[in-house]
Order: sequence, then structure tokens, then C-alpha cells
Amino acid sequence: YNFEDAIIISRKLVEDDTLTSVHIVDYMIEVRETKLGPEIVTRDIPNVSEDALRHLDDDGIVRIGAEVHPGDILVGKITPKGEQELSSEERLLRAIFGEKAKEVRDTSQRMSNGKHGKVVGVKVFSRENGHELKAGVLMQIQVFVAQMRKISVGDKLGGRHGNKGVIARILPVEDMPFMEDGTPVDIVLNPLGVPSRMNIGQLFETHLGMAARALGMKVASPSFNGVPINKIQSLLKDAGLPEDGKQQLYDGRTGGAYKERTTVGSMYMIKLNHMVADKIHARSTGPYTMVTQQPLGGKAQNGGQRFGEMEVWALEAYGAANTLQEMLTIKSDDVYGRSKAYKSNIKKTEIVGPKVTESFNVLVKELQGLGLKVDLVASDQLVDAEAVLATNIHDEATHPSKVEAPTSAISDVDVTEEEAASGGFEFEDSEGHPITEEFSDDGAFVTATNDGDDDMTGTDEGEEV
Repeated sequence: YNFEDAIIISRKLVEDDTLTSVHIVDYMIEVRETKLGPEIVTRDIPNVSEDALRHLDDDGIVRIGAEVHPGDILVGKITPKGEQELSSEERLLRAIFGEKAKEVRDTSQRMSNGKHGKVVGVKVFSRENGHELKAGVLMQIQVFVAQMRKISVGDKLGGRHGNKGVIARILPVEDMPFMEDGTPVDIVLNPLGVPSRMNIGQLFETHLGMAARALGMKVASPSFNGVPINKIQSLLKDAGLPEDGKQQLYDGRTGGAYKERTTVGSMYMIKLNHMVADKIHARSTGPYTMVTQQPLGGKAQNGGQRFGEMEVWALEAYGAANTLQEMLTIKSDDVYGRSKAYKSNIKKTEIVGPKVTESFNVLVKELQGLGLKVDLVASDQLVDAEAVLATNIHDEATHPSKVEAPTSAISDVDVTEEEAASGGFEFEDSEGHPITEEFSDDGAFVTATNDGDDDMTGTDEGEEV
């Protein structure tokens, strides 16, 4: 459980609140003067139930000591709104019942998504009390919400030598390794975190900490001018400890001795502000970006998880074609496929295949902006470009009437009615040899040339005969 800088800690640290921390978040609410009138802090908020107002006092500000959760109102505030801001529902009610629309909208400050705690303080700043506020601001209200967090799996710990890591497992005290006198260790670190990084200060701190604790003294060891190794050894010897700083540990689960002796000592470990409670995030559906119609990113925007190039390679390596397809279409920017997937889930039918994604449409538009004509052709209308080109060349070769033919020696020929009716005509070339040209039913023509010899040569739709 402790590879890749992961850390194992004892449950004793959780129960004794050794690494428990208190976090205070402050919410600042501004009450402004608008073109339609001033904003008002009040408990009387339209379309809000009495249960949602349970934490507010008579002025519309949350009470100190209230336990608040995501979505709870901290400060009730209403803002005047104009006629153009009416919702479609309000316009409908007004048209049917002739009701006068509510002239205010709810702009209350609520608890952030995923946050909870206890209100520990409220401060109110106003011009009347002599506070200096920004232009257009009538009042400022600051609410402090505190939260106590015990250490948990996923939280980050760090020493004073860049030796940081994430807690991977919290073990019962009886399962932790223990020393010969039965004292269990509190934290287990991986020795592989030392050689490659060469931050051996953590080893010196562990040795010195063990000696100083046993001798009841404090040690200051500045960088580049610290305690020499022989001094550390003498301190350990004075404390009645092994000079190499290592001790025999025993497995808490089996009771058996470990094969090698282990470095044991005291070290400062600090809880860092990167906590799993702030990082954890999940999304089913949510907002999409305007241009590409892909999900937004980040916890603050209720965004989706980025599925990048390397993640695509992983699914390709597994051969998970269907999973990859839905990741890149209906779970991303296939707008048509998304709505169809909803309907299929409701009707319990099979989800239809993907359509063209919005990001591809954006690519097409960018190419068109560069002056490249891009046409999208349905799969049943696909054509072979080389075949079309060959057909056009053949048509030009076999149907001169379709192209502008150059003037030749046989261009001016008088055709009699009999020749025209027979579908062909005869004439002589420049050397006096007779040439017969006949048209076939499909529009192609056959020419035969008598060059004065017994042999006849000619062409049939471009083929030699």
C-alpha cells in the first residue's frame, strides 16, 4: 500500500485528532444600487419555502451556530428587475390571469456545491456605520463557515525535505509494525522515496529526532552546516539506541520479525491543504461549452472528466471500441446522439448509432473559413473520385460534342438527307482516302479508315480494332 510515495498511517492519529484541522471559508455578499433601485437584504424571498429560510434571522442573515449544507441560504437578497427580464412562465401567467409580474428576483447567497459546516461569524459593513465601500455598494456582509476535517485516505502529508505523499491506508493500531518494547509506529514511509531524490535530510531528521526525544532535548541543524554524522552517532549512543538508527520491527498482523532492521525515529509531518474532500467530484450531466458543445471542465463549473489522448490510447489498447465510441460521441459533443440516448433510456430501447459531432462541424467551418470547400456526403452516397475522373475523361474522348473540339480538316462536310437518315456519312480525308463514320445506338461512334491498303484500322470507343 505504500508504493509511489503513498503513506500508511495508524488509526490512532485519527482518533486522537493528531492530524485534524479546522477550515474556515468566508463568503462575501455585496448589496448594490442598481438602475431600477437598490438591492434589499430580507427574509421575504419569492418562491422560497419556509424550510429553506429556517437558518435566517429577521434581517435575512444566517444565524451564528447554524449547521449549513450545499444550497442553504446564507444571506437572503432580492434585486429589482425590469419588464424585459420576465421569464416565459411569468409572461404566460400575466397573459392568462392579468397578474402583475413580481418586480424582484432572488439573488441570495447560497452555500457552494459540496461545502458544509457551521457558521462561526458574521460581519456587516455599511456606509451608515462609517465603513468605506466601493462605488455603488450599499452594504457588505461577510459570513464565516468553519469545518473540522479529520485526516482521511486521499489527504496529503509532507515532511520538511520535499518528502510528500498521499495517505493510501489507515490501519488499526494492532496491525501497525511495532518495536521490541511493543510501541507501534504511527506512520510508514517507503524507503524508495530517498535514493533517487537524494533528500537524505529526512533520514538525519529521523535519527536526530529519535535521539533528541530520548534525551529530552531539542536540536537545530541548519542547511549546509548541519550536525555531522559522528555527532548523530554519539547522540544515539548516549540515548542508549543503536548507532545506525535502525531497530528490529515486528509485523503487527503475524507478530513475526521483519527480515531487515528498519530506520525508526521522530519526524515532523505536516498535513497539506490538498485534501480529498475538496478534490472529489462526479457528474452525470451538466453544462456544455458554447462552441464545441463538449462538457465544461473543473469542479467549480460542474464539469466532466477530461478524456485525453493517452486515455484514448488505453481504450484502443484494450480494444474497447464501443466504450471509446460513446466517450467521444454521446458522452461528449454529439448533440443529436445525446438527446436520442435520453429517449432510448426512457423508452428502454437500444441507443442509436452516433452522428457527426459538433467539434467536427467546427473543424469544417474553420476549413471553409480558409477557403476550402468541404462537403459532407452520406455513406450511401459515397463515390469513388478516381472512377468519376476516369468517366469524365472517357466522356470527353468519346463525345466531342460535350467539349469544345479543335477545328480539323473534316469539320466542314456537307451531309445529305440520305446519309443523315442512315446514321452515318462518307467523306475523304486530305489524302483522298474515303472515311466512313457511323454512330451506334448508345451514342458512341465507330470510325473506319481505308488508307488505300486492304487492311482496315479504326477505333471503337477508344479501343483499337
